[in-house]
Amino acid sequence: MTTTRTRYVIQPVPAEALADVRRTGRDASGQPPERCCAEGGEPLRCCLRDATPGEPLLLFGYAPPLPPGPYREVGPIFAHAVDCPGPADPTAYPPDWRGRPQVLRAYDRRGRIVGGRRHDGDDPEAVVAELLADPAVDRLHSRNVVYGCWMFTVVRG
Repeated sequence: MTTTRTRYVIQPVPAEALADVRRTGRDASGQPPERCCAEGGEPLRCCLRDATPGEPLLLFGYAPPLPPGPYREVGPIFAHAVDCPGPADPTAYPPDWRGRPQVLRAYDRRGRIVGGRRHDGDDPEAVVAELLADPAVDRLHSRNVVYGCWMFTVVRG
């Protein structure tokens, strides 16, 4: 039996969006970002790993990439207060978040929700492959199960 792997790219918060928040001192809702020091475990949307205690962070409102419309929303995210190198491998599920339950919300090209699935984090690639197999799906947003916060975007590779 041959197993094929669905090719995809995981997109963190764009570096340009972070640079804009740092430069202007305003987030997607027009508010200043909150500067804080990591307690440890905060999910960083810039490099897709958990923060270690003492790292300087920003907490701010972010509108994940979707066309303008009723499904576009602003929610809180953590990122490094200064530039970071980004994720180690954008073609692989973030290692720090493996085993963490998430919701994958599927969107079409118009930015409308067309499905989704919760997964337990043990085999997220299978859920990504299942959702991306639907030609109506343009992108997936990974969301925190409890808080609903955007974690990252998945697009076909």
